[in-house]
Amino acid sequence: MAPEVVLQLAILTLTVAILYVVHHLRQRGGQNRSRVRTRNRDSLQSERHLVQGSRLLARARSNPDRAHSKSALLEADEALSLTPRDPAAHILKAHALDLMGHHAAALKSMDSALSSPHVKSLSQRERQEALVKRAQLKLAVNKRRRVDSAVDDLVEAVSLCEGNDSEALCLLGQCYEWKGNKEKAEEAFKRAIEVEPDSSEAHSGLDRLGLSTC
Repeated sequence: MAPEVVLQLAILTLTVAILYVVHHLRQRGGQNRSRVRTRNRDSLQSERHLVQGSRLLARARSNPDRAHSKSALLEADEALSLTPRDPAAHILKAHALDLMGHHAAALKSMDSALSSPHVKSLSQRERQEALVKRAQLKLAVNKRRRVDSAVDDLVEAVSLCEGNDSEALCLLGQCYEWKGNKEKAEEAFKRAIEVEPDSSEAHSGLDRLGLSTC
């Protein structure tokens, strides 16, 4: 075969290969752009469900109504169908289930929100609040078996808020009280009073321990 023909065939082969690669890259780029657009659309729709669910949850709390709680739960499920890794949707679902009295299911949802990698997208404040709520749910499900685990959540929550959450401190004090650790219970209740001097829960806790709050 003449050298010119061989050279032409080599050039043709290289050209075809380049065209194939360019076409493949364009196709992949189009697919990636499509995925991004889909994710953005899903995120926006999920956010709408979360906003609506939060409104319904607020109504259910101010005026106990199982219908509002159920609707909030449906909104949370819709959000999760679009963005299953969004911890905010899991948290909304946990709160709705809790209002409906389904504490075990609510705890499962809160566990999902605080699991990796979901928890990474929560702010420090959101994580702290979620830990306190999970501790409450653990105690509601089985106080005797889960009190130690609840203490772990509350200690972490208090650390995240630098000891400025009287609710977390009061609940922590109650947990130590149930465990029979009077010294740590006293410390938690007194720290709660430092944060919120008029905290009736903290004062009641110290009264139960036989300590003066004057």
